[in-house]
Amino acid sequence: MSEARAIAKYIRISPRKVRQVIDLIRGKRVSDALAILKFTPKRASTAIEKVVKSAAANAENNLEMNKDDLFVAEVFVDQGPSLRRYNPRAMGRADLIKRRTSHITVVVRENEDAETINKEPAKKKKTAAPKKNAAKTQAAASDKEAAAEKMEAGEKKKATRTKKEG
Repeated sequence: MSEARAIAKYIRISPRKVRQVIDLIRGKRVSDALAILKFTPKRASTAIEKVVKSAAANAENNLEMNKDDLFVAEVFVDQGPSLRRYNPRAMGRADLIKRRTSHITVVVRENEDAETINKEPAKKKKTAAPKKNAAKTQAAASDKEAAAEKMEAGEKKKATRTKKEG
């Protein structure tokens, strides 16, 4: 199974913010992923959309894959170098501000069974539960009966006490 990838480096969005968006498209068809990204109100969605389109174009043109059968097999973000900026503070001090960057990687694959993507796995048939040890179940039942009898005996004693007092 061949795969095509695209990488966008030095994107000026923090990786933490990009991860919120890439989690939405992981494992989806490319057409579905692009639709999700188009209507996601995050700044990272435009950068991710470009990378997904690039990976799909690489698959179609370089590896001659069918664009309709492509799905997002892997998508991840790595941290790039941080730009360091300084913010002046009182008494001549300075605070460090890190402007983080991201490297976004998208891997698309062609699926032979295009219909099986994003469907629930086949449900397993229920098998008969294994029979429990009969002796254990009888012992548990007799323990429950004994506990119920003790409770009834206690209630009877309470009732006779209240009659004598009243």
